[in-house]
Amino acid sequence: MTQLTALISVSDKTGIVDFAQALHALNVRLLSTGGTAKLLADAGLPVTEVADHTGFPEMLDGRVKTLHPKIHGGLLARRDLPEHMKALADHGIATIDILAVNLYPFEATVAKPGCTLEDAIENIDIGGPAMVRSAAKNWKDVTVLTDAGQYAGVLEELKAHGKTSDKTRFACSVAAFNRIAQYDAAISNYLSARQDDGSLAAYPAQMNSTFVKVQDLRYGENSHQTAALYRDLFPAPGSIVTGKQLQGKELSYNNIADADAAWECVKSFSAPACVIVKHANPCGVAVAATPAEAYAKAFKTDPTSAFGGIIAFNREVDGAAAELVSKQFVEVLMAPGFSAEAREIFKSKVNVRLMEIALPPGGDTPWLQGRNLGDSKRIGSGLLLQSADNHFLKASDLKVVTTLQPSAQQLEDLMFAWTVAQYVKSNAIVFCGGGMTLGVGAGQMSRVDSTKIAAIKAANASLDLKGSVVASDAFFPFRDGLDVLADAGASCVIQPGGSMRDEEVIAAANERGVAMVFTGVRHFRH
Repeated sequence: MTQLTALISVSDKTGIVDFAQALHALNVRLLSTGGTAKLLADAGLPVTEVADHTGFPEMLDGRVKTLHPKIHGGLLARRDLPEHMKALADHGIATIDILAVNLYPFEATVAKPGCTLEDAIENIDIGGPAMVRSAAKNWKDVTVLTDAGQYAGVLEELKAHGKTSDKTRFACSVAAFNRIAQYDAAISNYLSARQDDGSLAAYPAQMNSTFVKVQDLRYGENSHQTAALYRDLFPAPGSIVTGKQLQGKELSYNNIADADAAWECVKSFSAPACVIVKHANPCGVAVAATPAEAYAKAFKTDPTSAFGGIIAFNREVDGAAAELVSKQFVEVLMAPGFSAEAREIFKSKVNVRLMEIALPPGGDTPWLQGRNLGDSKRIGSGLLLQSADNHFLKASDLKVVTTLQPSAQQLEDLMFAWTVAQYVKSNAIVFCGGGMTLGVGAGQMSRVDSTKIAAIKAANASLDLKGSVVASDAFFPFRDGLDVLADAGASCVIQPGGSMRDEEVIAAANERGVAMVFTGVRHFRH
């Protein structure tokens, strides 16, 4: 059998010595460059420097070392074409059968504080991507490895068969082209954002996004639509795509969208919390001493809408919480963990989708960590991008604008209501009290209608709004909305302020005996 040749040139040297030793044990000839060659030689391996192989020295501080016909000819030549093989023989070029390359760490370099343009430029790999593309194009003859995680599988096939399979080589080729695409996208994004003063614009002149498919979905929002789930190349810790499904049917498009809304909301709370979502809106949210108590309070808000809803906890679901939840029809149940007792309770509920998702780091303010880095929305032939709505409101930020001052308990409920309102579709009105939602009005064209709907829902659930607090995601443009919530029994309201009729609304609050605080920031959610 013809001796195989492997060219190894890596920036990330994880596992490379072990890999090269295993190749040598299989009688594979080793070629290498620079620091990688030295590392392998120091490990006692017989390695040929690329400069010795090509007969041409590295030059320009290493910028030119593998850009040579003896490298690319060896990678690109098709073994099944006599004219290709004759050309190699005529010019004394040996084939290269295995290429292990990972690229200069451009992404890590530009992520460092204080990275200069010169640092970035010097970490743009030229020879590496060129070799990877050559090897990936010629996948029928060359195995190209761009990640240390690929080494073990390739070695296993080489040991068993003396070569890699077509399936493995093609998969490695696809992975290689994907890596080159990711690398080029990172370079383009960085350079497109670079400004004359050295700072980086928030939005680059060209936006290149990279997503990795997680799975195909049975259908989209409706059965006549196709769909698939993708994740960011580097997903934020604590995001829904990092979760693990423990049981239940396959997640649908709508399940995932609603589950994301529930999970983003529940991880906003430090206290044990439960969020129930239906059609992307929270229909019940509560905090309590235990998950079971939080669920019981959240369910009370709107038992009708909770049917077939998505439920999220920010604490492990124990047996007590599982017993309560199992009594209702639930599509998806999410939590950082499930006790053995909880798992046993749901074992018979084979269609219930259990999702285990680790909470992001964050201490007392978990919502500041692991949040979406930004939001996007497709429009006709275009894309809207914005930073994530990560504004964290502190009690000290509030401005009391009425004669009546809110009590300490009201302030606590106002902060809770404001957090919930961020996750309710505009126009959002949320009645709360005692650490739970009492009525939610969402997605109406009129803020007055949202207020009325929230009050109706509370009445339908037999919840008393007397003395409740209310959060409005944006200002009241007229006093009519304030009058409706006062008629319903609200005693205190939190809203952004900023309307040209603020004084009219404040006067109405004073007239109705309602305390009012301004936040100075709104939470539209479309």
